[in-house]
Amino acid sequence: MQLLPVNLAYFLEVARTGSVTEAAHALNVAPSAISRQVSKLESGIGVPLFARHPRGMTLTEAGSRLLAHARRTETESTTLVEELRTGRGAEARSVAVACSEGFARRLVPRAIADFRRAHPDVAFRVDVVARQEATRRVVEGLADVAVTYTMGPQHDVRVECAVVVPVTAIVPLGHVLAGRDRIGLADLCAYPLALASPGTSQRELFDIGAQLEGITVRPALVCDSLAPQYEFVRAGGGLALVGDLGDLGDPVDGERDTEGVTYVPVDHPVFRQREAQVQTATGRRPSWSATQFTELLVASLRRDRTT
Repeated sequence: MQLLPVNLAYFLEVARTGSVTEAAHALNVAPSAISRQVSKLESGIGVPLFARHPRGMTLTEAGSRLLAHARRTETESTTLVEELRTGRGAEARSVAVACSEGFARRLVPRAIADFRRAHPDVAFRVDVVARQEATRRVVEGLADVAVTYTMGPQHDVRVECAVVVPVTAIVPLGHVLAGRDRIGLADLCAYPLALASPGTSQRELFDIGAQLEGITVRPALVCDSLAPQYEFVRAGGGLALVGDLGDLGDPVDGERDTEGVTYVPVDHPVFRQREAQVQTATGRRPSWSATQFTELLVASLRRDRTT
């Protein structure tokens, strides 16, 4: 059942397909009806929403902003209809979570397990994506909540929680640095490194710190996935970096080690510029399940930073 206004529904389909003809085919209406409604929408708003090209239509900046609103509205409408039909509200709902990989290792799945012990009817979908993509999915209504790293202020989402997460070196057991309380960038860069690719927040800050220290680094391994980096360290290839969420390992004989590695904090002020955030959408009514799970995520993130 469609609760969106007709002009917004037609706009949304044209934005999805990039073509009035394809939108008309998908909606089983005449192309002239699509064009008329989109034109009325543009006239009412007072700005063009699409740039017209011989082979299709692309969104203008105003159109992109309206698309984000339309997607949020569509998602909320679908949620409301589902809750009205079932009469069960949020108890039978699913929760969509978008998170970057560091949070997908333990924090998010552990929070899901805790939540489902009390609410077994709630199902989850977790999408592991880049940090900017996690935020985008919340803005556009594709996810109920995001857990991701950020640098700088966030304007398009509600920040439910923000904490600075220190960066920690992943060090193989028995390594000369394994027993240190903390190390500097010079200590770290004296060994082969596995690093994330340029453009990720951690790599961006690492490169800034290395430049400030006058250190030239040529990574031995560049990889955005954590699993290969861990295996590289375990196999004696060198060291790697990870955000210390407080759950990197449980104490074993005085050392944090559950995977053949131990963790040593990296001491440099540049890493304090990055925050871990729990984000939700502004201007959208979240379901009961999403609200409760968000509160659990906030508590888990804060707890992990104090352990």
